[in-house]
Amino acid sequence: MVSLLPTPEVTLSDTGVADALERAVGIINPLLDVLWGTDPLGLKRRDADSDDGPLDKVADGLSWALNAADVPGTRGWDDLDTDARIRWWVRRVGALNTVVVASPGVFGALARGLPIQDLLGFVNQAMVLCAVARELGVTNLDTQVRMLAEVLCERDLSDAERGEHPQSEPIPRTPVGVAKALWQLAGLFDAIGDELAKRPHPSRPLRYLAMLPGIGGAAAFLGERRALERAAEDACRWLEDHAGGR
Repeated sequence: MVSLLPTPEVTLSDTGVADALERAVGIINPLLDVLWGTDPLGLKRRDADSDDGPLDKVADGLSWALNAADVPGTRGWDDLDTDARIRWWVRRVGALNTVVVASPGVFGALARGLPIQDLLGFVNQAMVLCAVARELGVTNLDTQVRMLAEVLCERDLSDAERGEHPQSEPIPRTPVGVAKALWQLAGLFDAIGDELAKRPHPSRPLRYLAMLPGIGGAAAFLGERRALERAAEDACRWLEDHAGGR
């Protein structure tokens, strides 16, 4: 990662990486719970009624759209198998987040001198990988942390000294609550510095195209989306090999 200010080179220990990832997972899982459980208008499982008034018909339309998009908590989601649910997280939530990750690419080579893209990409990949783990039945914090460390940071934390696990706090189901949690998450990952640059990246041709002003944004989006897909594939393989006990 390129720093905006000259700083001494510091190698972060496995324990330091584990601590940051543990705290991050403590934010990510409640965030995923918010996405899963938020339904203030009761639209996810609404039953349409032909005798409804105009407002009810609007609600019926919104409910249909949520089901058509297979949003977690809807009947459409119930019909998906595990592989389809994993693809949903990668291709829908991950793709939406990738728009933000790729946005610095519109500035071309200028954006490559800033650390923001790796930070945003790391946050996106970590969130989706935790969602993938949950779909595979892996909710153990230690396992999720070890998975993120190996897939995104190329670190084996099997022998890392671990302190007391931080307590996860519920996140308010409001835009402000979600935004605050994402900001805290970005701050935690920013603290692990060069580890961010070890995450799966776009292919070399797409990285070069991303350096061009204008088309750089589109190239960055395509590259980041494929990098996220590779990360999810690596996570699935790692979880199959290491998470027998969940």
